Formats: sequence, structure tokens, C-alpha cells
Amino acid sequence: MDHLALKLVLTPLLIGAASLAGRRWGPGVGGWLVGLPLTSGPIAFFIALRDGVSFAGAAAVGILAGTISQAAFSVAYGWLAARGGWRVCVLAGSLAFAVSTAVLERLPLRLAVVGPSVAAGLAVAIRLLPRDRTAAAWADVPSPPWDLPARMVAATGVVLLLTATAPMLGAQLTGLLSPYPVYAATLAAFAHRLEGPAAARAVLRGLLKGLFAFTAFFWVLAVILEPWGVGAGFAAASGVALAVQGASLWLIRRGER
Repeated sequence: MDHLALKLVLTPLLIGAASLAGRRWGPGVGGWLVGLPLTSGPIAFFIALRDGVSFAGAAAVGILAGTISQAAFSVAYGWLAARGGWRVCVLAGSLAFAVSTAVLERLPLRLAVVGPSVAAGLAVAIRLLPRDRTAAAWADVPSPPWDLPARMVAATGVVLLLTATAPMLGAQLTGLLSPYPVYAATLAAFAHRLEGPAAARAVLRGLLKGLFAFTAFFWVLAVILEPWGVGAGFAAASGVALAVQGASLWLIRRGER
């Protein structure tokens, strides 16, 4: 497989770094960090290298639209968290993601419509997510030794699977499936199991706020990837995403006090 070594090194490094930072600063910040395109970004990058900028640009529009499915996952998990265990919540969230993806796959995804729709959808999802009166603890909870390696393996597996099957799935479906929140689901499930529903919802609320940077990344990428090329296109998209992510950090700190 082309660029296999790069995939096997870059993806686990990104996921591992985000995991450690999330443990240090809390569940909301942990969710916020995975709002960055830590998995979908590498998928788009490897697709662009192998299949060309035109295919990757179309996939970027699909990934952008798939943000709506991430929001659906978060809301479904958040509402069920107080009533069921983490397994039930992950299953329900995954079902919501699948239903949203099936609907989006049948629609013509035009960038001019998708971008504003995603931003509005994230704002609505943040409002719909149940609020907790007390902040969730995080840093003092010990994690099992296999936790971090398992997260890195899972994220790397998703990257390998989707980049390998992209030519068979097509650009739009590849894009729509790429944002499945493997990492956020893992964070929320562990927080739910160790600290309860409030911690899981803190992860998901942080994720939804962080997804504005995800949205900015793929909107910029869809616009400029073909005319600018891989290097400049991904550099510019990354810069915009980091700027948006930095601007949203104060919301997380303000919400978690």
C-alpha cells in the first residue's frame, strides 16, 4: 500500500498526543482536541497523494457534510448517557451516525450549502446536548495500561481501512464515513465508565465546539485543494483550523470553570 509507513507513524502519533493532552486538562478539552481532523485529515491527505486532488477535493466535501453525522452521534449519546451504559450509548450514537450518513448519501452535496448547514447543525447540537450542573472530573482518574495503545490502534485501523477502500466507495461516501468519531467515542466511553454520564457529556460538548475547526479545515480544503495543490492546500487548511480552534478554547475554559 502506498505511503503505508507514513500512515502507520503519523496517525498514532497524532492520536497519542491528543490523548495525553486530554488527560492533563480535562474531559471538555479532551473532546475539544479531537475536534481537530486528527483522523479525517490524514485520510484526506493520503487520498490526495494516491488518488489526486480532484478526488480528494470531492471527498473533502463529503467529510465536511459528515460533520452533521458526528453531531447526531453526540446528541444521541448525550441524551442516553443518564439512562444506559456506555455500550448502549455508543451503539445508539453509531446508529444515529449511520442514519445521518444514509440520508446525506442520497443528497447532492454542494459546498455552498454544506458549509453553512454544518455550522448551523453544530450550533443546534450544542444547544440540544443536556447540560450538567457540576463539572466532570478527569485528571485524577487512572486509565488501564492498554488504553492509550488501543486508541492508537483503532484510529490507525480506520485510516488504513478507509484509504484502502476509497476507490470502491467513491469520493462522497468515503468522505461521509471518514468523520465517524472513533476517537471521541472512545474518550466518551472511558469517561462514562470511569466518571459517569456528566464526564461523557463533557467530552461530547467539547467535541462539538471543537468541530468548528474541523469544519473550517475541510471547507478551506474543498475550496483550494485543486488549484493550490496538496502541500499548500493542506498547509492553508491547517492554519485556518488552528486559528479557529484557538479562538474556541476560551469557550471550553469558560464552560468548565
